[in-house]
Amino acid sequence: MPNNPVGWFEIYVQDSARAKAFYAAVLGTRLERLPTPDVEMWAFPMQDGSPGAAGALVHMPGFPSGGNSTIVYFTCTDCAVEAKRAAASGGKVFKDKFSIGPYGFIALVTDTEGNMVGLHSMQ
Repeated sequence: MPNNPVGWFEIYVQDSARAKAFYAAVLGTRLERLPTPDVEMWAFPMQDGSPGAAGALVHMPGFPSGGNSTIVYFTCTDCAVEAKRAAASGGKVFKDKFSIGPYGFIALVTDTEGNMVGLHSMQ
């Protein structure tokens, strides 16, 4: 991997307005709505080319908050390839590669310890 391995994070929530207000108050910042299909996302401030990973609060039906509600995304060339590798290495594919609109594609997998991680690619 030529770059830092973590490219994105998500904090899953049940009540977007409440969670957005909490993080805005705690961090003293504003979150911006990301126009993504099928998922409600509120992004923390992002600076292209700056160090550190960007991320968002996410409300996705069927994916509860609490427990394993924070997902680290690993940047990939094609997340379907790494999802297949995860399954072949003793993990499981929770959700196959799917579009997140102009932000590329993601796949969700669980590792051999039951932790869910995300895989992100632009193709």
